Amino acid sequence: MGRSDGNRLGALLVQADLLTQAQLDRALAEQAQTQRSLGRILIDDGLVTEGDLVAMLSRQIGLEFVDLADLTIDPSAAGLISASLAKRYQALPLGWDEDRLVVAMADPSNVFAIDDIRTITKRELKVVVGTSAAILDAIEKYHRMDGEAENISAQAVSETVAEEDLANIREVTEDAPIVKLVNMLISQAVADRASDIHIEPGERDLRIRYRIDGVLHEVMRPPKSIQSGIISRLKIMAEINIAERRIPQDGRVNVKLAGKPVDLRVATLPTVYGEKIVMRILDKSTALLKLSDLGFLPDSMEAYERSYKKPYGTILVTGPTGSGKSTTLYATLNILNEDTKNIITVEDPVEYRLAGINQVQTNNKAGMTFAAALRSILRSDPDIVLVGEIRDKETATIAIEAALTGHLVLSTLHTNDAATTPTRLIEMGVEPFLVASALDCIVAQRLARRLCDKCSEGYVATTDELAHLGWDVESNEETVELFRPVGCTYCGKTGYRGRFAIHEVLTVTEEIERLIVDREHSEDIKKMAVAQGMLTLRQAGLVHVTKGTTSIEEILRVVA
Repeated sequence: MGRSDGNRLGALLVQADLLTQAQLDRALAEQAQTQRSLGRILIDDGLVTEGDLVAMLSRQIGLEFVDLADLTIDPSAAGLISASLAKRYQALPLGWDEDRLVVAMADPSNVFAIDDIRTITKRELKVVVGTSAAILDAIEKYHRMDGEAENISAQAVSETVAEEDLANIREVTEDAPIVKLVNMLISQAVADRASDIHIEPGERDLRIRYRIDGVLHEVMRPPKSIQSGIISRLKIMAEINIAERRIPQDGRVNVKLAGKPVDLRVATLPTVYGEKIVMRILDKSTALLKLSDLGFLPDSMEAYERSYKKPYGTILVTGPTGSGKSTTLYATLNILNEDTKNIITVEDPVEYRLAGINQVQTNNKAGMTFAAALRSILRSDPDIVLVGEIRDKETATIAIEAALTGHLVLSTLHTNDAATTPTRLIEMGVEPFLVASALDCIVAQRLARRLCDKCSEGYVATTDELAHLGWDVESNEETVELFRPVGCTYCGKTGYRGRFAIHEVLTVTEEIERLIVDREHSEDIKKMAVAQGMLTLRQAGLVHVTKGTTSIEEILRVVA
């Protein structure tokens, strides 16, 4: 880099507030004395990172900079060139941009490398820029994992045994190839931010998928011959019966990855082609989230706060499986967890261990049901009780009566929205006057994908889209800018990265209590709640759309 180029780069760094003018002047003086490049001086002196410098240089030459540390690499793209060629040119294919192959390069001016990669892959290229260290790390990680997967699968295939021979299956599952393959699947899922791992037997092979940001992605199709070994290995890890294949079973796995403990909840399901296994990856950091990080809008947050700060009453969080109900309750308990309070939970299973809170695990075989555990808990002088889920009349009745006798009760229920929750409790057999008296707040929620902040683009909303938002199109002539997904290497071409919750918070007022006692229809309860200021799930979602957090398509996908 010549002195004039260095001056231009330095000026850009100052302009971007990455460097002060005084720091630049000192670095330029050092460059004049030592003849070293300005970039190397800035990095060695700790004034800028290599990533900042490369990002600025890429901007100068009009190319996109990518941070490979948080990137999901498409295996179908990365496998198009060998590890030796990737290392030689410090280049790695990342994914696709329509028909073009996206390739990260440390030196995008190397035309020979670009020509060679174009010839080998027979694809037109879109070159992006990454740091040398990040590209080499990604090459090592991808090609090591890819090579390991092929080698382990091949070894496992050569050592398969008859599925009926249970003794031999146990030997195979303890053998290195299967152990390595299972460990690799789990570690890769954690690295890819997956929430679930699906292992699904098919007629001719085994399909393995990861759920990332609520959407399933296929990652591997090992041969059918190693199906029994993988499934038996996981069942042994989860301490469930490997000989029993006719009924669903549940278990738990605790492993360490890179020195960090990872918990997995394992569920088996018999299918016509063998047992399907789903592993839920329990991220312990989720239990430490703050309510303010979960996506509550200000008015909804204020209404919810008023409820959980009361000394008694029932708060129910509703929604389908995987909608973040437990996360909301754990975040609430983190606020309520004080030395002056006795907090007891009864869960099936206990997903996260919380310090200072007494957590009880149900055990139906031993007679420790939700209802039985709840009765015992109420004799242990609790201030706050969390019931993992209300599943039947007995549990519902005890929870409701506990709220009426001076306890704050938090629980979950499977309903579509907040307004249908009282009706669901009444259908379970709880008396309407008890439901009306005990219920204080109902939170319905869904998880929506967050737009990728690297590639989302703004656009002027159409009249139809504004009508969806409830915008008064006729009296408002100003243009409205919304955002939509595009897709880039950072978000794995999905246009989304990460998720947030959409909430509908219904406070049970005197008017709503009367509607519940009179067994009025849920639509009447909903109309009254909206008239009193409640935002429905769709309305809350569309507010997030106007803020640029997500897209209209995503809200319409998750909210009916």
